[in-house]
Amino acid sequence: MRIVFMGTPDFAVASLDILVQNNYDIAAVVTVPDKPAGRGQQLSESAVKKYAVEKGLKVLQPEKLRNPEFTSELQSLNADLFIVVAFRMLPEIVWSMPPKGTFNLHGSLLPQYRGAAPINWAVINGEKETGVTTFFLKHEIDTGNIIFNAKTPITDEDNAGSVHDRLMGIGAELVLKTVKAIESNAANPISQEQVISDLGLQQANLLHAPKIFKDDCKINWNQSTEKIFNFIRGLSPYPTAFTELNGLSLKLFKVDKELVQHNDTPEKVISDGKKFLKFATTDGYINVLELQLQGKKRMGVEEFLRGYRI
Repeated sequence: MRIVFMGTPDFAVASLDILVQNNYDIAAVVTVPDKPAGRGQQLSESAVKKYAVEKGLKVLQPEKLRNPEFTSELQSLNADLFIVVAFRMLPEIVWSMPPKGTFNLHGSLLPQYRGAAPINWAVINGEKETGVTTFFLKHEIDTGNIIFNAKTPITDEDNAGSVHDRLMGIGAELVLKTVKAIESNAANPISQEQVISDLGLQQANLLHAPKIFKDDCKINWNQSTEKIFNFIRGLSPYPTAFTELNGLSLKLFKVDKELVQHNDTPEKVISDGKKFLKFATTDGYINVLELQLQGKKRMGVEEFLRGYRI
């Protein structure tokens, strides 16, 4: 089969690499245009482009996916299948083009956690399990017929970063499995409506994963220790939960939870000035292990306390 692969970040590189390693014919790789980044505003290439160039693959970087020049070039590639991993929303003129269809790899167990940030929200909501799903694209985002999924547990030691890295490898294997099934006409996709019915769910009960903005990352200390603990893990290492300390933004990357009754006001800062720093919650404390104060580098709590007086 001739395949067009579409993706942008590191998460997508693993899936592209496994196809290359298994000698699939990659007709082209579609990724975002280069963008200025950093202080020098040098043009930055996506992780997928860097990999594709290294492997000598054809790279397309359209500004607009409906551009007639781009769609004509796609058509001329005569690809059998399009694969989308961590890319943009495709217009129908693109995803309906290949005879074998277009499938997407999504970082959740669909139909749960449709949306832009499924890994973050699964951890934020305290899920004990998540996974990846391959599904055929259709009009409504993340609602197409499911081909396969694969699961992984989420432990208290995990954060969004560790789950992301694990799903990256699991997802690559699932992409390969999906391509082989489509190639041999062995794929038997099932509608998400059927899955919802089989699980005894209703559309209203589905959990969603909308994009997370900076303002969404501020910690509300008037919540349970468990909820705040999951919130911080779910946003680490990016986009990162934050609070304020003496008027400065304080990002929290790694924390422990301490469930204990106390009379401290939520958000109260408690520290010995040497070894520990913790914030009071409604039913315990959040012990800070790794943090970053506005204008400073990320560091462990003991290093931070050596240079900062609470």
